Amino acid sequence: MEPDSPTPIYPMSRLLSVAVLSLGFALLAGGCANLEADKTANWTVEHFLAEGRSNLQDGKWEEAITTYQKLLGRYPFGSHAEQAQLDIAYAYYKNGERPLAVATADRFIQMHPTHPRVDYAYYLKGLAGFQPPSGIFSRITGDSPSERDISPVREAFDAYRELINRFPDSHYAPDARERLVHIINVLAMHEVNIARYYYSRGAFVAAVNRAKRVLEIYQSSAVVEHALGVMLDAYRKMGFADLRADTARVLKLNYPGSRYLN
Repeated sequence: MEPDSPTPIYPMSRLLSVAVLSLGFALLAGGCANLEADKTANWTVEHFLAEGRSNLQDGKWEEAITTYQKLLGRYPFGSHAEQAQLDIAYAYYKNGERPLAVATADRFIQMHPTHPRVDYAYYLKGLAGFQPPSGIFSRITGDSPSERDISPVREAFDAYRELINRFPDSHYAPDARERLVHIINVLAMHEVNIARYYYSRGAFVAAVNRAKRVLEIYQSSAVVEHALGVMLDAYRKMGFADLRADTARVLKLNYPGSRYLN
């Protein structure tokens, strides 16, 4: 049997040389890292703003966010910091990070309620908050309409409404009004879908009550006809002839060609 190879014994001087060399590499690596981390150490406010704008123009959303965050860390006060907060919210929105965009815009609104550009913060909060409900998603998951979270849509509704009420002459108000109409239709259709869900489960009273919410809250929406249709069918199922007749009259008066009257 071959004997074990002996453990090599190095002279102390060689061991010290290796240790010193290793330490030198470590210090060199650390120095490079510090140089990399400190590349903005001498940047002025103007340099940060120019870099951030350049990143936004080039669609480099993450780089823009990082640049503006460094600006806020270095120069946290002043009009440049307020603009940086808005630009961060916009970059989050464009980068698909909608919750962060909403939170950043909302924080700006809370901190600067009288800022000259707070109307833009409301507008951006609405943009980032509204995502149309996905029919494909519900078919895959099998969730019921009542289980879907549309709170971001409601938050967008509130943001646009606040923008229009507080700043009716804002540059963003016309577009906010158009988007608000669409959001109202989405929220109303959500109520109709819940009503239909209850109807399909035989919960006719619940279906009627949910459909009535559309008439009471979203009477200007384009889906009132569908809400009346649910009520018409539910009253028929429950045998409420008078209520069904009243609903039919309202439906015929407002939607004479409605398919629900057939």
